[in-house]
Amino acid sequence: MPNDSPAASYSVDEINRVKRRHDRGFYDQATVHALLDSAALCHVSYVIDGQPYCTPTLYWREGTRLYWHGSSASRMLRNLSTGEPACLTVTHLDSLVLARCGFNHSADYRSVMAFGKARLVSDQEEKERALVMMVDRLFPGRTGQLRPTAKQEIKASAVISMEIERASAKVRAKGVADDEEDYELPIYAERLPVYTVLGAPEPCPRLLAGVERPANLAGYREGRKLDDALREAYDMAYLEPAE
Repeated sequence: MPNDSPAASYSVDEINRVKRRHDRGFYDQATVHALLDSAALCHVSYVIDGQPYCTPTLYWREGTRLYWHGSSASRMLRNLSTGEPACLTVTHLDSLVLARCGFNHSADYRSVMAFGKARLVSDQEEKERALVMMVDRLFPGRTGQLRPTAKQEIKASAVISMEIERASAKVRAKGVADDEEDYELPIYAERLPVYTVLGAPEPCPRLLAGVERPANLAGYREGRKLDDALREAYDMAYLEPAE
């Protein structure tokens, strides 16, 4: 998959335009895609029969198309066969901000809202490939190390795709931002950085003797930031040429 063009951007209209703090809005594909590729969990919102739903799930991106998965038994997913408007969101929380007044307390964050029509993937070949990438997008080369997925397991899984029609990123990286006169007040203020960091791997206690951790999991090491590991895995899965 080629790298994103630096000049490519999503079109902007009333649906995806950042309406408050326009200076924090970004619509270029490089920014939007980088934030998507450095996360694993999203929330997808739909309205079905007048009832709103919001589902947390794993997802991945291929070009301007997003994929996520679920159970074939899900009532909500069965309603997506003809295409339903959906909004997929991702948020990275980077800090909590303590200011000198309640109004200016805030958080630093990076977020994406992507809009399109969610559809069930019905083509068997595309579905099977997508289920491979659901794993290999996170752990490149992992599927080739596993037992083959059974036909019943594939049948029990649903895959949804959504072409990104519109998207916007919103980023706050300001830290403490008080009113100018408040800096003279004897009130403590600070920024509390927030990181999602990987812990030490915990091997399954039922591993057979002699089974070692594969070298292709080296990117997931203790103390590393999760978003760095995920972005590296995405680049390995999609951008690095095959040997």
